Amino acid sequence: MSTALSRRRFLAMPAAFGAASLLPGGFAAALAEEAPPMPDLSDWGKVRAQFDLDPAWLHFASFYLASHPKPVRDAVEAWRRAIDRDPYQTVEHNGYSEDPAEWVPGHVLAAIAGYVGGRAGDIALTHNTTEGLALVYHGLPLKPGDEVLATAHDHYSHITSIAYATRRAGASMRRIALYEDAATATPDAMVGRLLQAVSPRTRVVGLTWVHSSTGMRLPVREMVDALKERHPDVLLVVDGVHGFGSTDVAAATLGADYFCAGCHKWMFAPRGTGMVWASAENWARLTPIVPDFSEIEGWNAWIEGRERKGPTTAERMTPGGFQAFEHQWGALAAFRMHEAMGRARVGARIRELNDQLKADLAGIRKVRLHTPMSGELSAGLVAFEVDGLKPEDVVKRLLQARIVASSSPYAVSYARLAPSLVNTPEEVERAVRAVRAIAGA
Repeated sequence: MSTALSRRRFLAMPAAFGAASLLPGGFAAALAEEAPPMPDLSDWGKVRAQFDLDPAWLHFASFYLASHPKPVRDAVEAWRRAIDRDPYQTVEHNGYSEDPAEWVPGHVLAAIAGYVGGRAGDIALTHNTTEGLALVYHGLPLKPGDEVLATAHDHYSHITSIAYATRRAGASMRRIALYEDAATATPDAMVGRLLQAVSPRTRVVGLTWVHSSTGMRLPVREMVDALKERHPDVLLVVDGVHGFGSTDVAAATLGADYFCAGCHKWMFAPRGTGMVWASAENWARLTPIVPDFSEIEGWNAWIEGRERKGPTTAERMTPGGFQAFEHQWGALAAFRMHEAMGRARVGARIRELNDQLKADLAGIRKVRLHTPMSGELSAGLVAFEVDGLKPEDVVKRLLQARIVASSSPYAVSYARLAPSLVNTPEEVERAVRAVRAIAGA
């Protein structure tokens, strides 16, 4: 059986294949000796114990860059030791094996597919959200006169990816506001603004699932349904990083044409890991911009001096070159950890902590919430301001109380607290007391 056929068959297997066990094959037993099995994660205290965070601080900014939990640390270290002992055989055998059971990236893809609700063959491995967005926008067949519609709420990486791609293609970008005040925005109003803004020139819409500026979680499914009903040919690109791992939603069911996310935030995967999900039809629309190292057809075409055959695939869009393989392959442990915890359970816990924080902050005089109170329109980020204080001053005052908070890096900035699985209801109470003291209430 050819390498290409083997990998295609592997990538078409049910997503549960990668979630059912660790890796089969001769090297798995040796690796398992160095990487202990998944620990008991049946209560949140046991989950928090997996993180090597400094206990002298309350950590409310874990969404920025996650601390590696123990299962991920163990996996990364096991692969690092294996590569250090024998770089050539470890990477050549596990990274470029002709045997699909031994091809480690395929198991990572299968685990991600099981989490997002798609197929392994629909996922491209990237290093972060920024890279994923750039791959998609630069791969789109934009031409002079085309327009990409974005919003005023998108992050620098999203807007800049669009700007670079439209400039290169002779197309244009237009930005709109979906709301004036996130705290009072409604799904119907946001859907209406989006539909009203689509023009005959609009070919692509870019949205951010959870706005790191305000904590707003867009009703993406409703927006997709409305957009596709009126404009079925308009493509939708979603930056999904702050909803990925913090909500009980399978990304592949949102309805987006392209879903881009880093895995080193709410998913707890190794730093420098990310993914893009799209259907086979939508991958076929794109033109690759970075050589891949995984699709055998590309190597065969190069060796034979001919053009590649077949449509663009996720595998062909995956950036090649030598990677931090121990991190890429260690991502499997993060998705197995989320599988063990349960997406519904994780989403409910994060919602519980954030609902508690919002309710308590809303009761403090001189504090104004900018994140919607509704759990359907928010996720794990809570943005607020204290009357008379700059966001950076609020963050400094919280640091003096040994609480790690952050401010949103936007033109209009707010202080942010982000309760996650590393926090407890008692820690949320302490954070609220600190904000109350800062506000002088």
